[in-house]
Amino acid sequence: MSQAPMSTDVTSDDKLWAALGYPIVLVAIIVLFMEDKKNRPFIKFHAVQSIAANVVFIILSTIITAVTIGFGGLCVPLLWLVFFYWAYLAYQGQMFEIPVITNFIKNQGWV
Repeated sequence: MSQAPMSTDVTSDDKLWAALGYPIVLVAIIVLFMEDKKNRPFIKFHAVQSIAANVVFIILSTIITAVTIGFGGLCVPLLWLVFFYWAYLAYQGQMFEIPVITNFIKNQGWV
């Protein structure tokens, strides 16, 4: 993950909304419906990245659980801790990139 320094126009409110979107994907979806929030580049970037990461996580955890006949489901809660780490980085005001996911959403023009 590459990390960029914090921009000067990022407020504490922006950081909070961005951080909450990672463990609670519903917050990220709601942010994209709020005009004042989705016009803020920091919040929009993290909201879209969070939604994409959660979709990938759900798909991968379902596949892992199905392939391992349920035993892979034991490691899913441990993998979910990564979302708390990403939330922490967002709350610190960092524009970090998740390697495959961030490149995908940038190529699609979503951020």
